Amino acid sequence: MQCNIGEKGRAVRMKGGIATILGAIFVSILTFTGALSGAIGWFAAISMFFGGAFAIFEARKGWCIIRAMGIKTPL
Repeated sequence: MQCNIGEKGRAVRMKGGIATILGAIFVSILTFTGALSGAIGWFAAISMFFGGAFAIFEARKGWCIIRAMGIKTPL
C-alpha cells in the first residue's frame, strides 16, 4: 500500500469519512427512536459507519483503493 493520492484527495476523503460517520450516527438515532424500520435502518447505519471508517483509513494512509485498481480519479 504505497501512497497514491495527494493532500487534496486526502482532505476530501477525511471530510467525507467524518461526514459519513456523523450521518451513520443520525441514522442510528432515527432507527432507535422508531422513525426508520429496524433491520433496514441498522443495516444502513452499520454500512455507513464502516464506509466512513474506510474513507478515514484511506485519508490517513494516503492510499485509494480505486486508484490501486488502476482507475484514475480526479483528486
